[in-house]
Amino acid sequence: MTKRILVVGARGLIGSEAASALEAAGHEVIRASRSSGEHVDLTDPASIEALFERIGDVDAVVSTTGVVAFKPFTELTLDDFRDGVADKALGQIALVTLGAAHVRDGGSFTLTSGVLSAEPIETGAAASVANGALDSFAIAAAVGLPRGIRINTVSPSVIAEATGYHSSFPGFPQTPVAEAARAVVRSVDGVETGQIFSV
Repeated sequence: MTKRILVVGARGLIGSEAASALEAAGHEVIRASRSSGEHVDLTDPASIEALFERIGDVDAVVSTTGVVAFKPFTELTLDDFRDGVADKALGQIALVTLGAAHVRDGGSFTLTSGVLSAEPIETGAAASVANGALDSFAIAAAVGLPRGIRINTVSPSVIAEATGYHSSFPGFPQTPVAEAARAVVRSVDGVETGQIFSV
């Protein structure tokens, strides 16, 4: 069955690959980001509401967006933590809380967290906080979302194609972006909810 799917962060590495994989699976994809496609800023609730007013109801929402600071712990400020939570965690949470009314019965949300929710690196404390919040939110929201709407997170390791990050993840397995995209398709087209798909 063809689904109408909103992909937020569709200009990024994971988002663009996920959007293409969903299109290859026969779905209609609406691409959104801060800078191209349908405009949306997840840190601004009015921007999220305006997006759904423009595009109408969808069968699924995928979010692959979020910015966090990567610094040694002694250089991180409280504002760095606040900014990471506000952008990556609360931004995606806002997409769910404001978007749920626009997701059709039996639809789904797929959020993107990351390996740092469970495994640390020297510069990743702010990212760990944001990722952990997203994973915990999905587990809890799965219990309360109405009308059979599902929610999962995709939690990739460092992306193989994101070579600029490799030195910060010594010894970590690298996830091909296509594998992260397959996990998104699994979340959208499967039946699971409240799951963390580690890839």
